[in-house]
Parts: sequence; C-alpha cells; structure tokens
Amino acid sequence: MSKEQRTTTPKVLVIIPAYNEERTIVPVATSVTKLGYDLVVVNDGSHDSTRSLCEEHNIPILNLPYNLGIGGAVQTGHKYAYLKDYDIDIQFDGDGQHDETYIPALIEAIQEGSDLVIGSRFVEEKTKGVQAQAQNFRSTKLRRVGIRWLSFWIKLFSKQRVYDPTSGFRAAGKKAIRLFAEDYPSDYPEPESIVDASKKSLKISEVPVQMKERKEGTSSIGGLGSIYYMMKVSLEIAIIAIFKRKERW
Repeated sequence: MSKEQRTTTPKVLVIIPAYNEERTIVPVATSVTKLGYDLVVVNDGSHDSTRSLCEEHNIPILNLPYNLGIGGAVQTGHKYAYLKDYDIDIQFDGDGQHDETYIPALIEAIQEGSDLVIGSRFVEEKTKGVQAQAQNFRSTKLRRVGIRWLSFWIKLFSKQRVYDPTSGFRAAGKKAIRLFAEDYPSDYPEPESIVDASKKSLKISEVPVQMKERKEGTSSIGGLGSIYYMMKVSLEIAIIAIFKRKERW
C-alpha cells in the first residue's frame, strides 16, 4: 500500500449487533461515537428496550423483524457497509466486552494492507514484549481449550494461523466487506468466515487487544455447549476448506 493510501482517512463504520442489550447498548454506542466513528446498531429481534433506547438517544439502528442470530445480524451490518460504500467496518459487541480504544489499531492494520483483522487476546504485544492475554478477562478453561483446538484446525485446513479465531472484535476492508455481504455463516460465524476469507486469498492478520468481562448476560457458548460448538464448527471448517473453490477475490 502506498504512503498516500495509508494517510488517507478511511470511511469507517462500527457495526454493533445487539440482542436484548438494553442495559449496555447506550453506553457502548456512546463510547464509539465519542471517538468520532459512524456506527449502526443491528437490533436482532430484541424483545426488551434495545430498540426504544436507541431511538430515544438518536443511535442509528437497523431493526430486524425477528431474531436471525449473530451471523445474520453481522451480515446485515456488512450489507449496510457495502451499500453505503464504507472502506472499513468494525464488528463490535453490544455487551460491553470490547474496548473501543483498540479500534484505531484494527483500522491501521487494514490500512497497512490486511483485508480482515482479528482483535486477538492471544498474540504477542510486540511493542511491550508481553502477551495481551495476561491482563484480559479470563474465559473458562474449556473455552480456552476449544479456542486452541480451532486455531489448530484452521491452520490444518487453510494454512492460516489465527490465535483467536472466535474473537468477535474484527475489522473488514473493502474486499472482506463485499465477501461477507454476499456470503456469511449463520451460527458461529467467526472461525468459519476466517477459512472462507482464506479460500478467497484475502490477507488475514491479528492485532493484540484486551477484552473485558461482559457487563450483562451470559455467553451462548458454555458447558456442554462448548463441546457442541467445537464439533459443529470443526465440521463446517472442514467442509468449507475441502469443497469451496479457492479463488482471488
């Protein structure tokens, strides 16, 4: 990428998928707008006050008629970014786990030539010589085992090393926005979409971030659900890697 391209201010959209996030959506959205970024909340069929709170506080919102799940909500955001010709979009959770101060680092990585950038809890912080994981909110042991397994599995099938494949804190450049607007996994999309992006010869990278403990609600992946998740996603990754045609995007 040329110096001129790197110094041009990109048009950035922050996508906040939200399902029943009435307790956190306003402070999360406010934290993003304070940094000067455009944002849109994708209200995934919430049956609490998420919609009315966004409308009351003039937070841009797309209201889905019923719950599509995380994949459908995020793809709606990618479609919106594609139609509005954004250069970069950022997936940012509405539950308070993500730290908005890391958004510029994701944007910078896109400007340096990556197509998809993962905000990772497990990559080395080069500038400090420490791991971001050290100060992160610590997930369950079973979930950490699952993340390591998926990292290995993705490397096995796609030759792409990603240390935090389940992270929902991600940035997409124009190529990835177009790809995900057209085709995006539905259930547990982050690991599967990494393999799909790799098959399309997109450049994938990670930047170190820290995550916070969610302020409300519980993860949809826990206990026996973690085992189901690993089995299902492992199978989907294998199918994508084996049967999807590799091509330039």
